[in-house]
Amino acid sequence: MLYAFTLNNGHLNRLQLDSGQDFRQSGVVWIDLYGAAEEEVLWVERIYGLHLPSPEHLRDIEASARFYEHAGNLHLRSDFLAGTESHSHSVAVAFVLSGETLISIHEEDLPIFRLLRIRMRAESGRIDDCRDVLISLYGMDVEFSADALEAVYADLGKVSQGVLGSNLNDRQASGALAEIAQAEHVNGRIRRNVMDARRALSFMLRSKVLSPAQVEEVRQIQQDIESLDGHTSFLFDKINFLMEAIIGFININQNRIVRLFSVVSVALLPPTLIASIYGMNFRFMPELEWKLGYPFALFLMFLTVSIPFWFFWRKGWLK
Repeated sequence: MLYAFTLNNGHLNRLQLDSGQDFRQSGVVWIDLYGAAEEEVLWVERIYGLHLPSPEHLRDIEASARFYEHAGNLHLRSDFLAGTESHSHSVAVAFVLSGETLISIHEEDLPIFRLLRIRMRAESGRIDDCRDVLISLYGMDVEFSADALEAVYADLGKVSQGVLGSNLNDRQASGALAEIAQAEHVNGRIRRNVMDARRALSFMLRSKVLSPAQVEEVRQIQQDIESLDGHTSFLFDKINFLMEAIIGFININQNRIVRLFSVVSVALLPPTLIASIYGMNFRFMPELEWKLGYPFALFLMFLTVSIPFWFFWRKGWLK
C-alpha cells in the first residue's frame, strides 16, 4: 500500500495517485509505504532519487547504524509496538526525511499510523511540515506505550489479588506464572521501544533540522519517555516480587506434601516393626500357638498407627 498526504490548513489530506505520476509538485509532506509492492517502492525511489531500504532488511540493521545523514537526507530506523497482548511484537519502521517530504517504510500497518491518519483527517491537531508528522508519530508511540503500560499494570493487579488473596494450588500458580510471563514480555517490548524512540529524538535534535517549537515538543516527549522508563522499572520490580511470591507458594505446597509423606512414614514405623517381629519364623515364640495372637497383632498395629496420627493431628502437622 502507498499513501501520500498533502497539507491543507494544517491538516493531512490523502492524495489520489495515478500510476507513474510525479507528485513532487503536489506538495506531498508524507509518503507511507507499508507492505508495498516492489513497483511502488521503485516509483518513489525514481521520483525522489533515493534508495529506500527493503522492509525485510530493516530487522537486520545494526543498532549503531539506525540513525544517520546521507546526501542531505535524514535516515532513521525505529521499532514501533504492534498490539499489547501476549502476541504483541515490534515492527521495524524506516523514515527518510528528504527535503520537505517524509517517507516511511514498514511491513505492517501499525496502530500509531492508522490513528495519526484518522486524527489528522478529523482535524484534530495541527501539522505544519513533514517534521511535525515525524514528531507526532513518535509522540503517539509514547502515548500508545503509556496506555500499554497501564494495561500491564492492571493485569498485574489482578494477578496480585489472586496470589496474595488466597493460598495457591499448583494449577493456579502455573496460570499466574503464565500471566506474569506475558506481562514481562509486553513490558520489555515497551521499554525497548521507548528507548529506541529516545535515541531517534536525540538524533533529530542533534541534526538541527527542527524549529524552536518542534525542539520544545521533542523535549516534552523525552520527558514523557523518562517517566515511562521509571514506570517500566517499577513494573519489572513488581513482576519479580510476584514471581518470587508464587515460587514461595509452590515451595510451601511442595514442603507440605513432603511433610505429609514424612509424617505418614513415621506413623507407619511401629506397625511395620510389629509385623516384622511377628513375621519371624522362630520356633519358640510365646504367641505362636496362641489363638488370639493374630487379632492381638492387628489390634496392636492399629493402636500404634492411631496414636501417632492423633498426636500429629493435634500438632497440626497433617493440615
